[in-house]
Amino acid sequence: MPRKSATTSEEKETEGSTEYVKKQDAEIDHLNRLLAAVLTYLSDDEIEEIDIDYLLNNTDGLREWWDQYREQNRKQIEQEIKKSLSVLSLEELESIREKIKEKRM
Repeated sequence: MPRKSATTSEEKETEGSTEYVKKQDAEIDHLNRLLAAVLTYLSDDEIEEIDIDYLLNNTDGLREWWDQYREQNRKQIEQEIKKSLSVLSLEELESIREKIKEKRM
């Protein structure tokens, strides 16, 4: 009996790994499709001026991906700012504080 439960546990780990790989493959396929749509647009010789809004609005899923990416990047920027605060001068910190106050108003 203990042998069977160990096998069941291994099977669950394998199923979990398989599910993870499927999700990763789906994400890769999604990103490949987005990249292909963007490159197709950029390589169109008839396009004289690149319209980012057009790309975001007319490429299914691109705006959602871009918004998620920007939010993740925002968190990274916040962390970088927090880490760098200790090396700024008092004048620089006060300047940042004034800019924040202006944004709140």
